[in-house]
Amino acid sequence: MDYMKEVLRLARRGLGATSPNPMVGAVVVKEDKIIGRGYHKCKGEPHAEVIALKQAGPKAKGATLYVNFEPCCHFGVTPPCTKAIIDTGIKEVHISIIDPSPWVNGKGIKELKKAGIKVILGDCEQEAQKLNEVYLKYIKTGLPFISLKAALTLDGKIATLNGESKWITSLESRRFVHRLRSQVDAVMVGIGTVLADDPELTVRLVRGRNPKRIILDSNLRIKHKAKVLGPGCIIATLKSQKIDGTETWQIKPACHSEAAGRKDSNGRVDILEVLKRASKSGIQSILIEGGKEVFTEGLANKLVDKIYFFIAPKILGDGVPVVGDLGIRKLKDALSLSSVKFKRLENDILIESYLYSNRIGILASKVN
Repeated sequence: MDYMKEVLRLARRGLGATSPNPMVGAVVVKEDKIIGRGYHKCKGEPHAEVIALKQAGPKAKGATLYVNFEPCCHFGVTPPCTKAIIDTGIKEVHISIIDPSPWVNGKGIKELKKAGIKVILGDCEQEAQKLNEVYLKYIKTGLPFISLKAALTLDGKIATLNGESKWITSLESRRFVHRLRSQVDAVMVGIGTVLADDPELTVRLVRGRNPKRIILDSNLRIKHKAKVLGPGCIIATLKSQKIDGTETWQIKPACHSEAAGRKDSNGRVDILEVLKRASKSGIQSILIEGGKEVFTEGLANKLVDKIYFFIAPKILGDGVPVVGDLGIRKLKDALSLSSVKFKRLENDILIESYLYSNRIGILASKVN
């Protein structure tokens, strides 16, 4: 049996629930049998290693531990896992990847080695990096992991000329989007989307937790009866006014656009500053859901990591395009996607892929 594959399977059970912690699974193996399993359920709950060791009990002495993320070696909400591993008498630990956070970053491995435990690093390294791509980007860059979701027609339109967009895609596609919402810390839309659709941006079609809702509203045009307002909603604006019951962030205006290389005369909030503010608030992942202006700014300024394009078998002709001018004048400069996947949802096609895949290289850490 590939024990690390089982570890990763367990870790995935924490999808959408562990933030700000990574998804971690663990198994304890002795005499070619798994005697303990565990995964981290959510912040404040015991870590995967501790759960697996507790399940194994006294049999853990002399056994091998498999875990997809470097065990913590510091006191946080829970005690350090390295101490539990050492005290239990584990003889060998297999670890997929290092935790690049400044309070771990190889220290857990060194502590285990100092205690005489054999450490093997790198089992299923790529799979483990992808599983925790959100946490890794957040820790290594200080910015949230950004996904972009768009529902569009076959000819690339996200709405009719008069702004109608409900519903371009199928119910199954919308369920998928609600699942995505349940897995991120926040969703983000521009004020145009709010004024046109009056969305709730909550999770309703599947079970799951609601994300925070970030509204880019430079001139505070939002209506006070908008469904999106209330606890969990954040308005990013240039104005200093407050909205009762809703958090507001005063953001400096964007001073330029990389897409067209010109001064931004539209007086919009600086989307990069919004992302920095979100990061400081502990938001590790954001799903951008609309509209065209936000899509364009995110792509033009190379802020998007992953895209989800839900393409419906419909043709509009004139309408609102999914993205505006990116300043690209040569085909060789077109944004290229990587690790492209296709999925059918009723009659829709979902294209899931990554942008700027060269960023992945910064996610890996090495122990000296």
